[in-house]
Amino acid sequence: MLNFTRAMKLAEIPTPALVVDLAIVQQNIDRLASYASKHRLNVRPHTKTHKNREMATMQLAAGAIGLTMAKVGETEVLADLCDDLLIAYPMVDGPRVQRIAELARTRTIRVAVDSIFAADAIATAARSAKSTVGLLVEIDVGMGRVGVATPSDALKLAEHISSLQGVRLDGLMCYPGQIWAAADEQAAALGWVAEKLHETLDLWKQNGLQAKIVSGGSTPTAYQSHLVPQYTEIRPGTYIFNDVNEWRGGFAAFDDCAARIIATVVSDAVPNQVVIDGGTKTFTSDLCHPAKESGHGFMVEYPLAKIVRLSEEHGQVDVSTLEQRPKVGERVSVIPNHICPCVNLQDRIWLLESDGNVSPICVDGRGKLS
Repeated sequence: MLNFTRAMKLAEIPTPALVVDLAIVQQNIDRLASYASKHRLNVRPHTKTHKNREMATMQLAAGAIGLTMAKVGETEVLADLCDDLLIAYPMVDGPRVQRIAELARTRTIRVAVDSIFAADAIATAARSAKSTVGLLVEIDVGMGRVGVATPSDALKLAEHISSLQGVRLDGLMCYPGQIWAAADEQAAALGWVAEKLHETLDLWKQNGLQAKIVSGGSTPTAYQSHLVPQYTEIRPGTYIFNDVNEWRGGFAAFDDCAARIIATVVSDAVPNQVVIDGGTKTFTSDLCHPAKESGHGFMVEYPLAKIVRLSEEHGQVDVSTLEQRPKVGERVSVIPNHICPCVNLQDRIWLLESDGNVSPICVDGRGKLS
């Protein structure tokens, strides 16, 4: 049995394995921290990408003011690392709001909401737990997923929150996740976001309400966040590792991609094809957003290879254009299209150290879906 508590050589670890270059991680964290400091923005990174205490600690050490999570389970795993935690996801059901209310007894917990139902549910639970939960009104700025539709809707919800005991109106939140234009072409789209936030905040002010926090951002828009002057903080997540989406979209350099799946070629029986030991249970089925025809990830050693099909445990790779092809038993490294769900499929992350050894850390928030 392998001992997963010690440092190992890369060739010793079983595949498929998620390997993360620690130096690149630190570089990515420091770069965003420097940008945010220059533009007087707070960073509250979204931990859904790494779901890990060590990575969160590195982000906090670089100046992050708090952490963002999607689920209560993730929050419980990371709750002792800092005292300012935002759950950027609608919480409406009894079991979850009760857990939120309990957490808020000992630390600052904030939740994004877009309905009176959610605000009432959280307020009721908080009163029962004798705690107070901060709420951010989420407004839709074009993603079309969650968030109230208009500034007047945001005002209505904010006024309702202000009338409740057990919750506190802390501000406004948005997610411009629909913006995938090149960085130098984002000004118009982010200008529209800024206009909508300005209109909302002005309406709140006219009615005696204040948003001390205006939370926004995404990894593709992270370094253009200054174009939305209403932001007080940004919540990028993928930036810590980056992936094919960020690289092919021009939001990160190839050398900024810290995470790779190490896989083994297990078959070459079919002409012009090899099969690797990673399928949807390793990579997920996500296509690359900026280049949907590019396949299911990028094989670093064989740039012209194309992962054309995934089943649960098999990755079928078209090697018809390659003069030299990977052989059975050979290990290859693949940068995933979308790193966040890939992390959630792993028990551990292997950290690549400067000496070339790898050491395992747990994916602490794996499977925390509620």
